[in-house]
Amino acid sequence: MFNTIMVPVDLRHTSRLEKTLTIAADMAKTNEAAVIYVGVTGPEPGDLGHTPKEFGQKLQAFASAQTQAHGIEATTHVIVANDPAIDLDKKLLEAVEATGSDLVIMASHIPNISDYIWSSHGGHLASHTKASVFLVRG
Repeated sequence: MFNTIMVPVDLRHTSRLEKTLTIAADMAKTNEAAVIYVGVTGPEPGDLGHTPKEFGQKLQAFASAQTQAHGIEATTHVIVANDPAIDLDKKLLEAVEATGSDLVIMASHIPNISDYIWSSHGGHLASHTKASVFLVRG
């Protein structure tokens, strides 16, 4: 049913992603699909690396840990954005196309009043891509 599952991850908040990561791994096993963990970084030094290459190494280590923990095939895709907070929606859309993903599984927050004005990242992605989007709350 699905061949490639894209999972956007924020390496600063991996402890909040356990439910999403488990669902992605289960879907990958059920569909014999590959998983691509996507991370976004800026070109300047940050908390997760001095360079995008260093950030990519940390994302790869995360993917390796998920592969061992869940017994799935996983790779990574690093997105470099000049302003990750502003460019995130656009960059995630580009990543769906670049990776050939047909399913995106991502964590989401419980809707609040601001969601009536601005869509969430997951809501924006679901509205603008051909891929199926599975939003995981909690």
